[in-house]
Amino acid sequence: MGIKLRLIIMNFLQFAIWGSYLVCIGNFLGRVGLGDYISWFYVAQGVVSIFMPAIIGAIADKFIEPQRLLGISHLTAGLFMLIAAWFGYQATLQTVAGQVTSIGPIFIAYCLSVAFYMPTIALSNTVAFSILKDNGFDTVKDFPPIRVFGTVGFIVAMWFVNFVGFGGSGIQASVQEGVSELQLVPMASQFTYMQLIVCGALGLLLGLYAFTLPSCPIKRSDKKEHKSLVQRLGLDAFVLFKQRKMALFFIFSMLLGVSLQITNGYATPYINSFAAHSQSWFAENPTLLVSVSQISEALCILLIPFCLKRFGIKIVMLMAMFAWVLRFGFFGIGSTESIIGIVLLFLSCIVYGVAFDFFNVSGALFVEQEASKPMQASAQGLFMLMTNGIGASVGTWIAGKIVSHYCDWSGGYLITREGVSGGWPATWLIFAAYALVVAVVFALVFKYKHTPGKA
Repeated sequence: MGIKLRLIIMNFLQFAIWGSYLVCIGNFLGRVGLGDYISWFYVAQGVVSIFMPAIIGAIADKFIEPQRLLGISHLTAGLFMLIAAWFGYQATLQTVAGQVTSIGPIFIAYCLSVAFYMPTIALSNTVAFSILKDNGFDTVKDFPPIRVFGTVGFIVAMWFVNFVGFGGSGIQASVQEGVSELQLVPMASQFTYMQLIVCGALGLLLGLYAFTLPSCPIKRSDKKEHKSLVQRLGLDAFVLFKQRKMALFFIFSMLLGVSLQITNGYATPYINSFAAHSQSWFAENPTLLVSVSQISEALCILLIPFCLKRFGIKIVMLMAMFAWVLRFGFFGIGSTESIIGIVLLFLSCIVYGVAFDFFNVSGALFVEQEASKPMQASAQGLFMLMTNGIGASVGTWIAGKIVSHYCDWSGGYLITREGVSGGWPATWLIFAAYALVVAVVFALVFKYKHTPGKA
């Protein structure tokens, strides 16, 4: 099996794990009485990204070969997600029985799972970059076509959980049918915790597969020199902040990271909310509509090598920032109740490809080029810390507060709160305004001289 094909399989599974639950867990939580805690599940994902990628990256730089550490991390994350699935099943039974759902067990198991999964995003980049370089490939040219299959994996997982009914929309429909509890339990459980089982099983599969990947030797210095504890832990990647260019890049990566998980957490509940008062295929299948975002992402990845070499990192990042403005703005004025509204939702999903890829993938490539070899994994971990860690945690927590102000769970749907003007449109337009401010300030303060033809 060729090197590129092996990395394609790795990326496919890497993001299929995430896609199996990331955009539909909000519906699941809402259906089992945990809707008010949606933001906390995404905040937890961000919080662990603050320290775990740096720690795992440091271990990969200093002690354990990256591909082996990738396998260990996925096996651990997969096991904890299966435990979370068990508690999700218990939560489903509690909901069916009319009991109050306990958040503690499922939340703790979920946190432990994502604590080991989130570092693997940066770690899989490190593995791919190392293997490609060791085999004479150009990372800027050859990595994006490989990474695109990660997005394909994300899409396939989303479609799978939607079509087989694991997306979290079954409990309410079953309750409305008025069937007995004994009949209800199997149907309700099918539509909830099973998405977590899919995630855990894929994690175990990739964990085992990672041990078959080519060795990624640890880059050690030839000089025998005394190293401080900070250096041994790989935290020396923070030295990159001494460079004004890199400091600003990481700061704005954090500010833009605020936007990353907002639509993952609230896009499907928002689209599904239209089903509370009108019949619409799109409202009943929000996961499929949102998957257009990932299809766009898969296509936009292929544009990155050209755009980076033609325009440079500053313009590419600005493209991403303004795409986030459109992403949120189109959501704010879109709906499933008219053709124009549906078109706007589709446009929001289409621009997501630019918003996400031109930020995440281009940023990882930029960090890979600017950081020295001994701190490659640590630098990627730092990028993850600033974006999916600090940025996403703060952004999702604030988003949860904003959504809770304007909307409330009622009858299984997250709809506009009575007596509050604005509702869902106001929340999305607030997020759009934030992204616009970040983009304008970035354009003014980030200085980067680009040489055409050089990424």
